[in-house]
Amino acid sequence: MTVFGVGAQFKANWTSVGDFLARVGLGFNSTQTPAQIGTLSADFAETKSGGSGGFSYIGIYGWSENPLHEYYIVDDWFGSRPVPGTKVGTITVDGASYDVLTHTQTNQPAITGGNATFVQFWSVRQTARTCGHISISDHFSQWATLGLQLGNLEEARILVEAGGNVTGSIDFTTATVVLN
Repeated sequence: MTVFGVGAQFKANWTSVGDFLARVGLGFNSTQTPAQIGTLSADFAETKSGGSGGFSYIGIYGWSENPLHEYYIVDDWFGSRPVPGTKVGTITVDGASYDVLTHTQTNQPAITGGNATFVQFWSVRQTARTCGHISISDHFSQWATLGLQLGNLEEARILVEAGGNVTGSIDFTTATVVLN
């Protein structure tokens, strides 16, 4: 992974990985809810190659504590559209439809250190895109209407994650995560 030092721009490549995750963006101290922090949004543009097969997610990633949740807002992917959990609804954000899913991770590595059991929250865009604006806070508020309430925010970062013995690369030519 190479971080460019401009916003959250970075590039990364991986070879035959089990699970590769790279992310750049904003970190918080897990003492405030998303609503207390303010309005989060991101802009991105990326080019990618390889990576089909296995699994992959490109978008926004983070954690909350109290309660502990891992979350993803997936706007793009390599290969097939990911369906990483059980669908609980559909929301519209930034003019696009996203499926909202949940998945329980049992005894898995967590941001708090060590392993834990926690529920993942997912927004997966119905149609992939390689650039655009992501209203992160709109996802959070619409998840809450579905009963999915994040705890105190730990991070909100631009993400690429790929795995399942895949090889690939990505270059974020535009990547920002902004707090207003």
